Amino acid sequence: MKQYNRKLAAALVAFALAIGLLAGCSGKGDGDADKLSAADVGERIGQAVSLDGMKQGDAKKLQKLYHIDAGDVEDFVLYTATSNVKADELAVIKIKDENQAESVKAKILQRIDAQTVKFKDYRPEEYFLIEKHVLKTKGPFILFAVSQVADRMERAFDEAFSL
Repeated sequence: MKQYNRKLAAALVAFALAIGLLAGCSGKGDGDADKLSAADVGERIGQAVSLDGMKQGDAKKLQKLYHIDAGDVEDFVLYTATSNVKADELAVIKIKDENQAESVKAKILQRIDAQTVKFKDYRPEEYFLIEKHVLKTKGPFILFAVSQVADRMERAFDEAFSL
């Protein structure tokens, strides 16, 4: 019976240590995301993929494409295709309040719907990119990516929080 208790105690200690190590190695939490800006996250994405074929957007473009007023968000980075026949887009939006996340995502979904209608029959290869878009949140940040390299953009977005 003593041997059983020792094994059980050793297993519990090993389990507690494993949990402690996993918690300690988890990187930055969402609380640290508040220290990042959308420009910081956008720069990380720009280091991972080339944004040369895109042009940077401003507050007017954010309003036009997504119906989001720049004053309603803390910070944003926006890149769009240089041509109307391309669907490429990248938006990193830092919201002021995480309660805004669903509202902002709903506006981005409206953009996705509009682009789907625009490209579905006209440019099937661009429509495919829209269908494979990335739309996700991490803390106060929202990522929207439409690109052949959207998966790499997503990975760079995720890695920006684990530095």
